[in-house]
Amino acid sequence: MRLRDALHDAERRLGAAGVETPRVDAELLLAHVVGTTRSGLYADLDLDVDGSVEPLLRRREAREPLAYVLGEWGFRRLTLRTDARALVPRPETEIVVDRCLALLRDVPSPRVLDVGVGSGAIALALKDERPDAQVVGVDVSTAALALARENAVALGLDVELREGDVASAGDGWDLVVSNPPYVDTLRGLQPELGFEPEQAIVGAGLHEEIARAADARLVVFEVGAGQAQGVARALEACGYGDVRITPDLAGIDRVVEGRR
Repeated sequence: MRLRDALHDAERRLGAAGVETPRVDAELLLAHVVGTTRSGLYADLDLDVDGSVEPLLRRREAREPLAYVLGEWGFRRLTLRTDARALVPRPETEIVVDRCLALLRDVPSPRVLDVGVGSGAIALALKDERPDAQVVGVDVSTAALALARENAVALGLDVELREGDVASAGDGWDLVVSNPPYVDTLRGLQPELGFEPEQAIVGAGLHEEIARAADARLVVFEVGAGQAQGVARALEACGYGDVRITPDLAGIDRVVEGRR
């Protein structure tokens, strides 16, 4: 099959499966198989494409997240390995890293803890962009920690990764950051979420629990849509000042931070 026909077929099938961005996903899948970029696909649309895209296309038709199908995903300056052991790194989480870097700008050699490190996205991005930082990531999931370690080794970034939960926030830090579970239920949400680890998605109250436990000058949290004001009030009740809410690129209040 020629590349132009493969693109058209993939876009049609993904659209029929309910994928929100069928053309983009088709381009990324074919680029992965051909070994080029999305834009590079259009250099030779008459190229013959073998059947290796078919199993990947079927997985995406089943609404498995594209990042899992490709096995890697971009996050800030990094390319991370991605699979069902941890959440897919998302663009809104890049805003969390932005705020951490801004708050740490004048802190020499900061000590940073990422609670619920998952694939390592936040912790590794912080180490990448603040090489002088001592970054530790903890998670209750040994599978997620294994994935984070694979990413750390592949990227050559020295981040300490260990099993741990909310209590780790009390060990004394310059900054504690977390993207904890904050969804009440998966019911009615996009099917892709059903492929991601439920314990990393569904939960409530962890923002305040971490804030109370934290022995840190600064805390930064990712929150769900409509949750920012409640988390901000919880931080104030825990004794944090300079509480600030930052929207993501879609204009949704996504990051809440506070200072002690």
